[in-house]
Amino acid sequence: MGRAPRRDLLAGLTVAIVALPLALGFGVSSGLGAEAGLATAVVAGALAALFGGSNLQVSGPTGAMTVVLVPIVAAYGPGGVLTVGLMAGVLLIALALLRAGQYMRYVPAPVVEGFTLGIACVIGLQQVPNALGVPQPDGEKVVLVAWRAVVDFAQSPNWTAIGLSLGVAAVMLLGARWRPAVPFSIVAVIAATLVVQVFSLHGAAPIGNLPAGLPAPSLAFLDPSALGSLIAPAIAVAALAALESLLSATVADGMTVGQKHDPDKELFGQGIANLAAPLFGGVPATAAIARTAVNVRSGASSRLAALTHAVVLAAIVFAAAPLVSKIPLAALAGVLLATAVRMVEVGALRAMAKATRSDALVLVLTAAATLVLDLVYAVIIGLVVAGALALRAVAAQASLNQVDFRPDLPGEHSDEEHALLAEHIVAYRLDGPLFFAGAHRFLLELSEVCDVRVVILRMSRVTTMDATGALVLKDAIEKLNRRGIAVMTSGIRPSQRQALDSVGALELLQNEGREYATTPEAIAGARKYLEQAGLVPVGHWPHPHHTRKAPR
Repeated sequence: MGRAPRRDLLAGLTVAIVALPLALGFGVSSGLGAEAGLATAVVAGALAALFGGSNLQVSGPTGAMTVVLVPIVAAYGPGGVLTVGLMAGVLLIALALLRAGQYMRYVPAPVVEGFTLGIACVIGLQQVPNALGVPQPDGEKVVLVAWRAVVDFAQSPNWTAIGLSLGVAAVMLLGARWRPAVPFSIVAVIAATLVVQVFSLHGAAPIGNLPAGLPAPSLAFLDPSALGSLIAPAIAVAALAALESLLSATVADGMTVGQKHDPDKELFGQGIANLAAPLFGGVPATAAIARTAVNVRSGASSRLAALTHAVVLAAIVFAAAPLVSKIPLAALAGVLLATAVRMVEVGALRAMAKATRSDALVLVLTAAATLVLDLVYAVIIGLVVAGALALRAVAAQASLNQVDFRPDLPGEHSDEEHALLAEHIVAYRLDGPLFFAGAHRFLLELSEVCDVRVVILRMSRVTTMDATGALVLKDAIEKLNRRGIAVMTSGIRPSQRQALDSVGALELLQNEGREYATTPEAIAGARKYLEQAGLVPVGHWPHPHHTRKAPR
């Protein structure tokens, strides 16, 4: 932190100015109040910076976490949220000790983009009541709540509130295009606050403000007997905190040169932050991609910037609380509306939609599930669908192709001998994976073989095999044997032998003496089998070194 302190201090101040309206807005949106958002930004921001695995990460309340917390507040009240935060902190520390951070790389990009899009939509819809200046309607589903707010607004319009919200959002969005380095969020909020104060002096319709004086956050925890019902919400919060934090750290690494985060240490830092934040009345926290990006663009090079951001916000809490309480809720709604818009990366969405139909489907399903269900279910659905589509694509690579075995025929033979052997022998090459996703299709194709006496399976190009693939192969061999067709294999890899041996397929081949190391040896074995059956003339191979592999 001593390498470039001046630059880090300036970056931390810039991030604090950007984070202030976001912390207030997300605190209000979570249902615990603006004071809870500020407490989270200060406590979690400082501890995650000290104990986390990234030098550039900025943590605090986020829109994604707010989406998860709203139904918890509705079901269990503020005490439930604080208790869930403590439980999530313990789970995050456990994930860090289990070194689970490395598995973040297995989350597909369409899932990440899909739930980011869904979160942006939910955040935008959550702001509709405050943006329209109407009381918060009852309900848990954000779409229904937003619709009820629109109905209430139609009955009693509050044009001042909607004007403030849209004005703040417009200033932020247009200002970011004009001067990206200027914190237009704080500029817009200050301007909106001044406008409301002037209007109130002239008897204009009142606009909802933050509570006067920013009261101390509530510290009411649930009774320990209720912890069992909070396990699922705690897992959801911990999963989101881990996912968003590691994603944010990855983004920060990509924006810099020479920075690389430690995923397991980052999970540990987020766990410590989430253990401490509820003790100060804060909500569960996670790393914030937007604030982290501002930190990097402002020239931060160490943890000093994130610590400075927390200290500045703490100073605002103690010194400027009466001024902060003058901020109208409609202005904060405008800040979050602009944030939701800026969360949507149109270029990334377009790229995902154009990549493959599977990627587009996963993205749309994840976004829709986030909007209709909740974030955790959305991620699970996205992962399951992405995994199923990936398995289907991998299984499609497996093929069973008939090949000409005559180039591998040992010795010199006449055309008549070649034709005679080809009349009774067919060779197939197995390519790709032989596992549960595509094994049954293989069984169907192989079982349709007819009008031959010997089937040679060339196994050297099988990339992977599981127990299902081994069982399917065994069933195919037994079905062909019952029809009087002998099955011989060549080129079984050492990595495949365990799966074949576990289901008895290897023993079946070895007992019959029909497993060979190479294709020429398998053809020689097939020739001998046909000679014993009296289907081809008895002879000998011109090259006696082609011998059958002795069964183990």
